[in-house]
Amino acid sequence: MKPRWWGTLLYVPVLVGLGWLASRPLELLAPGWRADQVDLAGLAISLLLLLLTLPLRLLRVWDDHQPWRRLGVLPLGSVLSLRALIRGLLKALLLLAPLTLLLVLLGQARWLGELSAGEWLNALALLLGVGFAEELVFRGWLWGELELLLGARRALITQAVIFALLHPWYRLPGLAAPALLGGLTLLGLCLALQRRADGGLLWGAIGLHGGLVGGWFALHNGLIAIAPQAPAWLLGPGGPGANPVGGLVGIAGLAALLWVRRRWWEPQRTAVANAPRP
Repeated sequence: MKPRWWGTLLYVPVLVGLGWLASRPLELLAPGWRADQVDLAGLAISLLLLLLTLPLRLLRVWDDHQPWRRLGVLPLGSVLSLRALIRGLLKALLLLAPLTLLLVLLGQARWLGELSAGEWLNALALLLGVGFAEELVFRGWLWGELELLLGARRALITQAVIFALLHPWYRLPGLAAPALLGGLTLLGLCLALQRRADGGLLWGAIGLHGGLVGGWFALHNGLIAIAPQAPAWLLGPGGPGANPVGGLVGIAGLAALLWVRRRWWEPQRTAVANAPRP
């Protein structure tokens, strides 16, 4: 059974729109909330709607009676899932460590090692929240729908391109925009190959993605002090909110990870029961 294009295109945007509408009364019920807090509540409602409706969509459109296993979320809490999560986190650390070391050695940053309990919790929330939500959408649901529509090979590249395009790379000036777009596309490919290497489990991709987001937040908000004049080619484009995946070190690291994962470009056995691979 194949999904229809219009259903694939509208499914998540409709859920986001419903979450946005459901959060609007908070502006009256909680007048002390900032606009970004209300918007965040809307995203949380959208994620809840996604979790509630995904099983029905996979049953009706994919004809799959084990939706969470098909999406790579189950078996939750198993040794394989935990191993995959830890391996993803370690890869995120290996990608962030060279950038941090270079910034310190070149005098563009100094090590502080200071992070409050609230900032640690924020980093953990980003790790789990962004990592889980975006991977469930892009490497879980979207990739699966695209495979049914386009086939395995084209779906792998298409999901990465869509993932990159939906980030605000276009707000950057000059060459910074295509640099960030390219880095995000590489990241989308790395995350997909991570899932394939983990035998279909999503937790490795969650660890890699969430580890990069949460780890960069921790570095940027207390672990190191970055000089204002730090070059964008090294740090990544975006000024104060620089994204390292668009910098030279970030792109090189992601390209190296793709090279290591090159055997997984072609679909192999991706049953969730398979053991993760190095």
